[in-house]
Amino acid sequence: MKKLINKPEDVVKEELEGIVFAHPDLVRVHFAPNYIVRADAPVKGKVGIVSGGGSGHEPLHGGYVGIGMLHAACPGEVFTSPTPDQIYDATKAVNGGAGVLHIVKNYSGDVMNFEMAAEMAGADGIEVASMVTNDDVAVQDSLYTQGRRGVGVTVFVEKIAGGAAEAGMPLKELTALANRVNENGRSMGMALTSCTVPVAGKPTFELGDDEMEIGIGIHGEPGRERMKIKPVDEVVDMMADAILTDLPFKSGDRIIAMVNGMGGTPLIELYVAYRRLAQICQGKGIKIERNLIGNYITSLEMAGFSITLLRADDEMIKYWDAPVHTPGLRWGM
Repeated sequence: MKKLINKPEDVVKEELEGIVFAHPDLVRVHFAPNYIVRADAPVKGKVGIVSGGGSGHEPLHGGYVGIGMLHAACPGEVFTSPTPDQIYDATKAVNGGAGVLHIVKNYSGDVMNFEMAAEMAGADGIEVASMVTNDDVAVQDSLYTQGRRGVGVTVFVEKIAGGAAEAGMPLKELTALANRVNENGRSMGMALTSCTVPVAGKPTFELGDDEMEIGIGIHGEPGRERMKIKPVDEVVDMMADAILTDLPFKSGDRIIAMVNGMGGTPLIELYVAYRRLAQICQGKGIKIERNLIGNYITSLEMAGFSITLLRADDEMIKYWDAPVHTPGLRWGM
């Protein structure tokens, strides 16, 4: 194992300490339990938004805490769900009197622990609403889920809901908007290599030098098929077909598209993949209104990429375009 770390068991704590040094103008970090909050939290009179999950997917979720996006994020250990006390304390920290929305990826541990934290916060008189992202079209059930995994659309939900919360949208309407984003988003990923969890010290799975896995999960969960490596245009064709036929998307749709690196893929390769995706959408009469190309929801150092497409309406685009200032995403400020 080659990693730029000290002790494997200290990785998350030392990452959080690095965030303290790097972004004191944007966030505060609380230790024991660990969570990241906006520097100005709680924001009085506005809904607070809390998300979280295992570390190793940076910039998700901690990199999206700040103006116009999340109010708090709860980092678990690498690929491990945050605990209820982390989520509960973060929920209290961002409660500005208008309620709190939990954005939860569909993994069993995340769902269970966010539910427990919501019950604890409710007992304190905090109104909590929850929504679960489940956009991965690769498989119906996976190692850690009942139903589809929550992956790339989580970034879209956090940005759009964050923009709406900043504008003062009430909790009920905000929750409905977040669910609508999830319902209209679809994703799929692939891997050329595995990744290595620091405390494990060895790759999560094995892939031959001439193999790739289509439909991989962000923790290295199995996908749809293992096959010999193909040219990227053929890979994008396979992934885009699975995504576009699932909703299904149709001619005249307006979309927000993300070609996301899994942590170890050069940007030059992501743009080659985006080129093919744009050609496919253009050929089907689907208009890409906005895009992201880069590392936004990663899997440590895994080489590979994912595609996320959101069928967007005017309201979604409005809040997508709204100003955001976080460590991992910023525009319009």
